[in-house]
Amino acid sequence: MSHKINKIAIVGAGSIVFTKKLIADILSYPSLEGSTICLMDIDSHRLDLIAKLAEKMVAQSGKKFEITSTLDRHVALSDSDYVIITIQVGGLEAYALDVEIPAKYGVEQCIGDTIGAGGVFRALRTIPVLLDIARDMERICPKAYLLDYTNPMAMNIWALSRESRLKIVGLCHSIPNTAERISKFLGANMNELSYLAAGINHMAWFLRFERNGNDAYPQIRERMNDPEIYGMDPVRFDLMRHFGYFVSESSGHASEYYPYFRKRPELIEKFVKNYTTPDAYWHEWGKTGGNLRHARQRREEQDEKLLRQISGEDPIEMNRSNEFAIQIIDSIEGDNPKRVYANVMNHGLITNLPNGCCVEVPCLADKEGVNPCYVGDLPAGPAALCRSAVSLQELTVGAAIKQDKNLIYQAVALDPLAGAVLSLEEVRAMTDEMIDAEKPWLPDFH
Repeated sequence: MSHKINKIAIVGAGSIVFTKKLIADILSYPSLEGSTICLMDIDSHRLDLIAKLAEKMVAQSGKKFEITSTLDRHVALSDSDYVIITIQVGGLEAYALDVEIPAKYGVEQCIGDTIGAGGVFRALRTIPVLLDIARDMERICPKAYLLDYTNPMAMNIWALSRESRLKIVGLCHSIPNTAERISKFLGANMNELSYLAAGINHMAWFLRFERNGNDAYPQIRERMNDPEIYGMDPVRFDLMRHFGYFVSESSGHASEYYPYFRKRPELIEKFVKNYTTPDAYWHEWGKTGGNLRHARQRREEQDEKLLRQISGEDPIEMNRSNEFAIQIIDSIEGDNPKRVYANVMNHGLITNLPNGCCVEVPCLADKEGVNPCYVGDLPAGPAALCRSAVSLQELTVGAAIKQDKNLIYQAVALDPLAGAVLSLEEVRAMTDEMIDAEKPWLPDFH
């Protein structure tokens, strides 16, 4: 009989909608009953909201879980077996600077949290905090797993793995979400499909996609010729047409990772006009700063909905999600092996990406932990696109750890979108303006 784990800490629990999803997942696994769920955030208001909601969820489930909450990270980490991190350093105030300053220079990011100027500066704010958490964990709960959901995923995991010996895993839902999206293009049920994806976070390529054991790529290419289907994912279909494989992040988000889609206003306008998805949220993502606008609006709506759920006016939905964190914990604690996708260090896993970078690959989660699977070479085109992003990531990680300003300039200059729009002089001016504006959340660079 497997032991019941003692404690799962969620650091950054004020990301309420996501934390609610994780709590619902925890409550759904029999192997985890009896656990303590410790919620930690630096925002006392949002922490209070999620703690009250969590208590209601446990009561609704009829299961035995203890909910605790704290503003003190050391208290949260004490005796923890798993630490799930969902922080956003600087919140929406810093995030707005990531998007709005580059836009002044003509660098029109859609989301700006993965690579590019926005991703670089999010990493520069976030990596020092993550390293502080890791140092605390090494002292307080050295055997615990660090399960990170915080973006920019690849740079964060690279820095953590370079500086810490903890068990570190980066998690993202973009691969299963993309598989579900392709299933809709095909009119297929998920139980008909199997796939293999690999690459780097938000740039993982579906190397194999099968329906009932048969290659589904011919059908995907056929469906792409339908203007309505094409318009639901124009960037990813264009990438597939040119590079041969479907990639793992939405068209709006993916459009800022490559130099082809956002370098002129008329290209952005064409892209948004071609976006036929009926979901206005996805349509808005195509526009500059679309996710920032959505996040601001969503915060107010979420709080109102949560208050209604806490008061009992509205029901609390508690369906199990496709997130990997709690699946992994169940695999380890309940000895229920599963295949998951995770961001880990590349030690011979993808053979034509640099050794020691961060890659996203299938992993076997079981009682022994999270075991990455060998992939081999990516196809030449996708590998080349990944290597471009990996170079930027390497410079950013170095800048964050060494506090070296010159590496920041070089990282931003390597961004495909910034490079398509700006001269090196303009890159330097934009970077200086961002360093100055974001000083409250940045270390001192030399």
